[in-house]
Order: sequence, then C-alpha cells, then structure tokens
Amino acid sequence: MTAFSLEPGQRAWCAELRALAADRLRPLAEKGEPGHVNRPLVAELGALGLLRRLFTSGALDLCLMRESLAYACTEAETALALQGLGAHPVHAHGTPEQRERWLPLVSDGSAVAAFALSEPGAGSDAAALSLTAHPDGPGRWRLTGEKCWISNAPEADLYTVFARTTPGAGARGVTAFLVPADRSGLTGTGLDMLSPHPIGALDLDAVPVTAADVLGEVDGGFRVAMGTLNLFRPSVGAFAVGMAQAALDATLDHTARREAFGGRLSDLQAVAHQVAEMALRTEAARLMVYAAATAYDAGDADVPKRAAMAKLLATETAQYVVDHAVQLHGARALQRGHLLEHLYREVRAPRIYEGASEVQRGIIAKELYKNLEGAP
Repeated sequence: MTAFSLEPGQRAWCAELRALAADRLRPLAEKGEPGHVNRPLVAELGALGLLRRLFTSGALDLCLMRESLAYACTEAETALALQGLGAHPVHAHGTPEQRERWLPLVSDGSAVAAFALSEPGAGSDAAALSLTAHPDGPGRWRLTGEKCWISNAPEADLYTVFARTTPGAGARGVTAFLVPADRSGLTGTGLDMLSPHPIGALDLDAVPVTAADVLGEVDGGFRVAMGTLNLFRPSVGAFAVGMAQAALDATLDHTARREAFGGRLSDLQAVAHQVAEMALRTEAARLMVYAAATAYDAGDADVPKRAAMAKLLATETAQYVVDHAVQLHGARALQRGHLLEHLYREVRAPRIYEGASEVQRGIIAKELYKNLEGAP
C-alpha cells in the first residue's frame, strides 16, 4: 500500500463507515442539542468500537475514519475526533494508572474528554500560555487562570490542561496535567459559536494537581501538545475532505438534474468546469492527507511539515468547494436544514482550530528553512 491508493479492504471499511454514519449515527446526531455534548452519540461511537480504534490504529486509519464519518454525519465525526484529541495525551504519555482509569471509559463513550490548550490571550501562540501552575509543596501545584475555545467544555469529564510551570521559559516551561472535571476550583461556561459542536471556556481557581496528574514530564508539556497536534492535524484535513466530497457529490447530482437555460446546468461549460475544479482540489487534498498520515505512521522526520501542509490544503480546499457548491445550488442551499447550509457552518472552523491556516504556513516555512543547508 502506498500513500496514493487504498487497499480493497480499506475502501470497503470506508464504505461501511459511511453506511453506519448514515443509518445509526445521524439519527442520534439529529436528536442532539447544538452546543452541547451528545452523550448518546458518543456512547454509540463506543458501542461500534470506533472510539477504541482511536488508541489502537495509526494516523491513516484515523484519517479514513474521520473522512468517512464526515461525509455522512459531521456531528459523529467531531464527537469521535474530540475524544481522540482530549485523550490521546493520556494514551501516549499517561502513567499506567492514568491509562487504566480513563482510557476504557473514553473508549466505551461513558467519559467525555477535552484538550485544553488555548487561552484568551494565547490561541495560535501556544507557547505564550499564562495559566499558571503555582507550587504548593513537593510534587503539588495549584492551577490558576483561564482556558478558552475548548471543545467539549464545560461538559467534559476529563481535561488535558496545559499550564505554565516555569515562568519565562516559553515552550520549555509548560506542563500537561490530567484534570478530572470534578476537581475543586474548576468551573466553565459554554460559548455560543457558529459551529454546532460544544465549545466553552474554563476558569481554574487554585485547582489542586499533583505529580500523579502530570502527563509526560514536568516542563515537557509542549512536546505533549505538539505530538498530539502532529497526529491530529492531518485528520482535521480528512474531516475537511469528507465535507468537500459530500458537497461535491451533492453538486454533481444537482447540476446533472437541474433544468436551466434550455438544458441542464451541467451542460453549461462554466458550470462543468467549476465542478471539475472542485473535484480536482478535493482529490489533491485527499492525497496530501493520506501522504501525511502515512509519513506519520512510518515515523518520518518531516511529519510536522507534512501535517501542516495537509491541514492547510484540505481545510482551505473544503472552504472553496463548499462555497462553490452553495453558489451552484442557489438559494435552496441557504435554507436551514439543507446539507450545504449545514456544511457551510461546519467548514469554517477547521481553518482556525488546531492552528490557523496562517500558523500552518509559518510551520511549513520554519521546517523548510530549518533544513536549508548553511542556514543559521
């Protein structure tokens, strides 16, 4: 298998996932309340064994899951992805006790996880965190500060919280902590966002944590964060590709059937060429996502660059494809409840979260110049 083609078994699995998303997950998603965790949906993802695969599969499998689910049910895709993002640091860096306590609950959907990195003044600049872990005795701290734009907050059951343990040390002074939601001093509020999935802010008022809550090493939290993002950024691209493909397929169907100007829309060269461009960009983004995921699974050295490229290209492509799909559908696509109205709301956020498009360009440039022979 190469980065540029899937094996028959993988293609069959993707088709099965699309069917499951349409038949079993979408009905649960439609019963959910926008802006709140849909626990029946999360539990069904667990019952289907998909959440468990977050911790037993590689990056390519994660991308195939996210792309396939996004095609038929974006809410299911996002619920799965947020479980992985929030709990991957526990899987990759947790102690045996942390893993034994939390991973089975996350895998069966009975515990909801969240990744708490961003702050009101430190969104894209993750090294500029101001939430502080104040020493409170040997191996003990008190977390004080705010987190913002946190998916699944404030309804999650556990949070991977990144806090500053060494002042003035930049990225080298951040530690990751596993913080259960019932810790004293931890409160939160929901935010009313364009995206339908839950996003909130957290307030930490002297929240007690100990060495037993550290994920990885003290002052090693930035590595935990970047390792998690390097895995999930290509799969954000896969989410975007799934949405782009859904929009493209809807457009193909609509333009082939819609009568206008004495023929079908697809007979108009301007329309046909636009659809061809949408398909071209979607396939290019898909290939870059698969290539980045395959590089991650192979342990290649250039994963940060590839992951950034995949997320950047795929999310920008999805925005383009969905926007042009709306244009070709006309006013009907703006009706509440239409597939494209839904995708139009969903497609905007991925260009910002887990590193905005501008951040991805910065990462790509940094990696390019880092490898330039003779560069300072």
